[in-house]
Amino acid sequence: MPAARPRLLYVTDLAYEARGRRYCDEDIFLTSRLRARFDLALCHPMDAAALMDGFDGVVVRNSGPVLGHQQAYDAFRAHALATGARVYNPLTGKADMAGKGYLLDLSAAGFPVIPTVGRAEDLRLLPAAERYVVKPMLGADSLGLRIAPAERVAALAVGEVLIQPCVDFVHEVSFYFVDDDYQYALYAPDPERRWELRPYAATAADLEFARRFIDWNDLGHGIQRVDACRTRDGDLLLVELEDLNPYLSLAALPEEARDAFVTAFTASLSRFVHGALNPA
Repeated sequence: MPAARPRLLYVTDLAYEARGRRYCDEDIFLTSRLRARFDLALCHPMDAAALMDGFDGVVVRNSGPVLGHQQAYDAFRAHALATGARVYNPLTGKADMAGKGYLLDLSAAGFPVIPTVGRAEDLRLLPAAERYVVKPMLGADSLGLRIAPAERVAALAVGEVLIQPCVDFVHEVSFYFVDDDYQYALYAPDPERRWELRPYAATAADLEFARRFIDWNDLGHGIQRVDACRTRDGDLLLVELEDLNPYLSLAALPEEARDAFVTAFTASLSRFVHGALNPA
């Protein structure tokens, strides 16, 4: 008899509405391709904890910001850790998966990130700027982000927040990895149109920049997106490292590149689930 196919629970919110993007299209496409290798069931993030025990692996994809279902996500995470469930991406991520506090750590350690502090009284540690960005430590998808002149920052910097200077940048660019393998890059030529993306030919220096953060996170398995901005001086600065459920913007890719990503994703998932079915 042929071996049983691995069973995956694919967590996605098909109804989530994102500005400038249709998350559901991406997951409909990906699951249509993954079915060639896996038995799949889709579920909403609110239902994942109750359903996950019957599967060989759980794939968290376009599930929307955790803030929209924080209690359900906390329950899912606690159950996965208690039972040893195989979750893709693994729950060991140190970047956006754990909130945005890592930006404080990376900034303090001298990594090429947008300079970041967590208190208004530490503004002196940042480059002088006319305007600053204030955003919640647990924010996502620009929720709660505010831009203010220096004299108003103290009034807005209440609770757990991040404060950064507004950076005058040429464009934003994102680098996409499966496990630790680079797949493709996309950029937004117009800073005012963040999600009008085009393929980007990454240079060796670009990839060296992006890999510093992939190596730092040391995730092992999974999809990661390194978001950066290109300054007027030509340097790249990290905006965020998305390691929970990064949107992939696959529709912006030519068919050949999209197929190559699916091949890499499928192979990564196969290796990941194989570890659950055939533990050492």
